[in-house]
Amino acid sequence: MEKTKAQLKKEERILRQIKNEKKKRRSRVMVWSATGLFAVLIAALIVFWPKPGPMTFDYGSYPTLGSADAKVKLMEFGDFKCPTCKYFSEDIMSKIKTEYIDTGKVSLSFQNWTIIWDDSYTAALAGLSVFHQNKDEFWKFYDVMYLNQKPEEKVIWATTDYLVDLAKQAGVNVDYDKLRQDIDQQTYADELDGQNAYARKHNFTGTPTVILNGEKLDDDTALSYDNFKKAIDKALQESES
Repeated sequence: MEKTKAQLKKEERILRQIKNEKKKRRSRVMVWSATGLFAVLIAALIVFWPKPGPMTFDYGSYPTLGSADAKVKLMEFGDFKCPTCKYFSEDIMSKIKTEYIDTGKVSLSFQNWTIIWDDSYTAALAGLSVFHQNKDEFWKFYDVMYLNQKPEEKVIWATTDYLVDLAKQAGVNVDYDKLRQDIDQQTYADELDGQNAYARKHNFTGTPTVILNGEKLDDDTALSYDNFKKAIDKALQESES
């Protein structure tokens, strides 16, 4: 029995629909396959991509408080105009110093990360001058800077005169004329720029940024004495094992 034209047209329509559905299914399979392959590749990259190792420093090149042989080494990136750095210095590190640094277990080194205001840079230049004149006196300058820190809000107070007078009042044992000259002539600008560049390269988001044995601590750890103490104790245990 011959098919009518209507039946033939209906079959052709159905065949087209089947072909279109198959085409769609093939496209979906290709997309799923590509997506799956992409996911596998991403997973492989996550697993096998080399993870950045711990940050390394020549600690002897920076102001360092404590034993050079300490098993746990801390590196602070700070800004003398930063109120959180003041808190870290006076409320966290003062306790860490007594319990860990003075007992030879931990050392603290310092680099600048001048992000608060224009005169953060001036204050850092003063600190570098003190360090290069008399390494042992840096921490006296460090303490007196935070003790006499003025409000942060866009106020330029860390002027050359203020910084030199502050060093004199605190009895920081350096040549004050040279200190003034080093600030005004930006003697250690290249060194300071290098420290700032390192902080930017490693995406440090604020101050203080604290590194423990090459690993950056989050703020919840660095700014809580109890959490900081736990991190130090863990690092000490790992060093012994």
